[in-house]
Amino acid sequence: METMAEIVPICKRRYEEIPLDKIKVINSRSREDDQFDMNVQSIDHVGLLKPIRVNDKFLERSGVYELICGEGRLIAHQRLGKPKIVAEVVTCTRKDAYLQSLIENIARSKPDSMDFARELKRLHDEGWDYQRIGLIAMKPASFIRQYIQLVEQGEDRLVQGVEQGVFPISFAVKVAASEDSHLQNVLMDAFGAGLVTTNNFRQARKIITARSRDQRQRGAPKTYSVGQLKQDIVDATQAKTSYVREARTKENRFVTLFDGINLLWKDRDLVNLLQEEKLTTRPQLSGDFRYESPGREAAHDAS
Repeated sequence: METMAEIVPICKRRYEEIPLDKIKVINSRSREDDQFDMNVQSIDHVGLLKPIRVNDKFLERSGVYELICGEGRLIAHQRLGKPKIVAEVVTCTRKDAYLQSLIENIARSKPDSMDFARELKRLHDEGWDYQRIGLIAMKPASFIRQYIQLVEQGEDRLVQGVEQGVFPISFAVKVAASEDSHLQNVLMDAFGAGLVTTNNFRQARKIITARSRDQRQRGAPKTYSVGQLKQDIVDATQAKTSYVREARTKENRFVTLFDGINLLWKDRDLVNLLQEEKLTTRPQLSGDFRYESPGREAAHDAS
């Protein structure tokens, strides 16, 4: 496994002003036009605040430096017609340069974007495990695994939905975990209809999965829709409400009966009669209920 690049003090770093046509991009990535235009304006008015980084390992053979980090700054200089750019020059293998470039891209990508997820996958493809990538991205290994899974298993519609801002990447990650493409489409449609969110996602997926299982058992085609999901959610809510209502009714009946027993137990004549017949043993109760004894409150706690 590769070791992390050594941190070099600024005083020992090499900086040169290099002609733009002597720099070759080896790991290009997409960028947002609006943000890039702002960066170009910044460089034009303020200048280059952070040098790019290039690799001179193959300069003697190829005649060009290979860009490691700073493609946006390089393109901005080209657009502004500048002939040269300040660069930090390092000497390393092409693989080390590529890994440095990937790490730089991860650091500069928005954590909730598909670009970020793709950069994580590219680093994983280079042999890095989830935990090691997590140290770079400052995210747990489970987070890294889910984002990479989105790139690997997410349908085009799912990925495009994140990039176009239709739904958040956190929602897309959950949908991508469902391998059934029909299930994914229903969940995305339901999100668009405001029926499913990241908060009730688990319950919605459970309902859809149960319905799909029932359809398979009956040999019915997969025709489940958002309208059916809405009705199933209503039915499930009503069933839960009915269950809660029934449980409260039974609890009220029990409390009424229990209060009656405690009231009878305060009748000393009745207690004496029960003692004579050796019927004073009462069943143990679970929970916070307690019996009352004659002449005093709450004789003992139930177990």
